[in-house]
Amino acid sequence: MRLILASSSRYRKEMLERLCVPFTAISPDIDESPMHGETPAQLALRLSMAKAQAVVQAQPGAVVIGSDQVATVDGSPIGKPGSFERARQQLLQLSGRTVEFHSALCVSDGRRYLTDDIITFCRFRTLTDEEITRYLHREQPYDTAGSAKAEGLGIALMDSMRSDDPTAIIGLPLIALARMLRAFGIDPLAQA
Repeated sequence: MRLILASSSRYRKEMLERLCVPFTAISPDIDESPMHGETPAQLALRLSMAKAQAVVQAQPGAVVIGSDQVATVDGSPIGKPGSFERARQQLLQLSGRTVEFHSALCVSDGRRYLTDDIITFCRFRTLTDEEITRYLHREQPYDTAGSAKAEGLGIALMDSMRSDDPTAIIGLPLIALARMLRAFGIDPLAQA
């Protein structure tokens, strides 16, 4: 059975490699614009499903993984900053606050769709402008929602992190994914 990751994200590819299952990655090339009135949780779930659906339609017979992550503060989405100055502003805004990350997941073979939304609550420390500047120059997390890479030095910006899946914050919840893959007959432990 072919397994495909519907993503061009190097972070998601690295995460999936941890499960030791053979896979290929294909960019889903979908419009990721939010719909009017859509909550961040709905957006993450819809995009994970749209990514899986786009690739499974082009690759019949494959099992496809779609995933998307939306970070929110007080119900408002926080995107990827894209630049130093936007990341600096984002971290100033998040300083001393709790950010809710929705890491949505969809696994499909074209007939069946399994979905989940794993939520991670990250409490940022109260950060100084100097700490933010040093961090951004060192890690350059401009392609990361919330401007902090929890898998790297960004963890030092946190006071706490709560989630049912510690891998969800990186963008691919492996506990939920392993469960879903088993439902499709792909057991990561059988591959080892």
